[in-house]
Amino acid sequence: MNLKKAPELITSEWVNGDDVPPTLEGLSGRVILLECFQMLCPGCVSHALPQARRADLAFRDKGLVVLGLHSVFEHHEAQGHRAALAAFMHENRITFPVAIDAPARSGFIPQTMTRYGMQGTPTTLLIDAGGHIRMQRFGSITDLELGAAIGSLLNEAGEPAAPTTP
Repeated sequence: MNLKKAPELITSEWVNGDDVPPTLEGLSGRVILLECFQMLCPGCVSHALPQARRADLAFRDKGLVVLGLHSVFEHHEAQGHRAALAAFMHENRITFPVAIDAPARSGFIPQTMTRYGMQGTPTTLLIDAGGHIRMQRFGSITDLELGAAIGSLLNEAGEPAAPTTP
């Protein structure tokens, strides 16, 4: 299997993080769910973020790390402020760390979004314990499909895969 190594995130800052922001290198050996979203994206608000929150609650104790990536490529004035993102996360009970994607160097597409070749939001990524991208899905994914993929990667990593009931 020819796997692509997940490139490091290029961020301007983090919300809900510890004093030391997480890095993919620092999370080596852990399975990571990375949810790329925008606050004004209807699919992100109605499906992807609640799903990431459920995955965090169900699999956190099993070894899954959930990270968000707020990647603003449209409506910059409405979405481009840390305070607005922090309020959005509080209102939506998002407690996992969320990175703010570094602005585009040219054009509109932020740097991490460009680095990963994302088509838009929501984009759900699963990174295995070896740091390889095992899934990158633009749009929605069912809870069952995501849970099965997470369980499989946790099993590969030697973690018990049964979810905890949220």
